Amino acid sequence: MVENVIWPAYLDADRTRSEGRRVPQELAVGEPTVDEIAKAVQQIGYDAVVERDKSYSREPWAERGRVVVRGADDSTKNDLVQAVAAYVAAMRE
Repeated sequence: MVENVIWPAYLDADRTRSEGRRVPQELAVGEPTVDEIAKAVQQIGYDAVVERDKSYSREPWAERGRVVVRGADDSTKNDLVQAVAAYVAAMRE
């Protein structure tokens, strides 16, 4: 089973691409949480496991956590991150 990891930095509108953002600025949101990401992953139809005690490698001092996505065998990581970003943005409206 393939596991993908989604870090909040991937969706953070306050970051640049070189700082770790992986989605276009239009899909990015300010300070996304692992709970929002996990809820979006579940809405898409995959299993999400929240790991709160993890730190993104580009900011090892901040434990913002990460979401491990299980069962996303049929999509690329980029497609998955884009879909999650769209759901998080829609949830905030």
